[in-house]
Order: sequence, then C-alpha cells, then structure tokens
Amino acid sequence: MPSIGPLELAIVLLIVLVIFGPKRLPGLGRQLGSGMREFKDSLTGKDKDDDDSREEPSVRQQSIDRTAAEAEVVTGEARPQDQPASRADAS
Repeated sequence: MPSIGPLELAIVLLIVLVIFGPKRLPGLGRQLGSGMREFKDSLTGKDKDDDDSREEPSVRQQSIDRTAAEAEVVTGEARPQDQPASRADAS
C-alpha cells in the first residue's frame, strides 16, 4: 500500500471542503479532536473525575481592606484643608 503524499492529502481536504462547506469545518474539527481525546483517554484509563480534581486546586482568599481599596467620593465642595492659605483663613 503506497503512502499518502501531499497531493493526495490536498485532494482529500478539497473534497471535504466541497462536501461540508467552510462554515461547518471548524465544528467538525472540534468534534474530531474531542473524539480522538476521548478515545485516547479510554485507552490510557483516564476519567474526567481525575482531571477535575487536578485542575481545581484549593485557593484561600485573602480579606481585602475595604477602606484602602475604596475610592474617595468627590462632592464638588472643597474642604478647608485643601484650600490655599488665604482662602482657608477666610472661611
């Protein structure tokens, strides 16, 4: 049986493009990839439960100091300490 060369591969890809169309090719690729992954996992004995426990490590959340993180509210009124010395003395 002869090996598949680049010309034969291009012909097969062109036939697939004509049959399925360019809009459905990404979905077919995803389905093919997920099918191959499931097949490989079934051969190696992996389960989805094993993957989930490894991907979700326990993370402790640190408390955040709310007063330091909150922005100052600007009301439009100037505080006396923010005014120049000549205006702060007048009020």
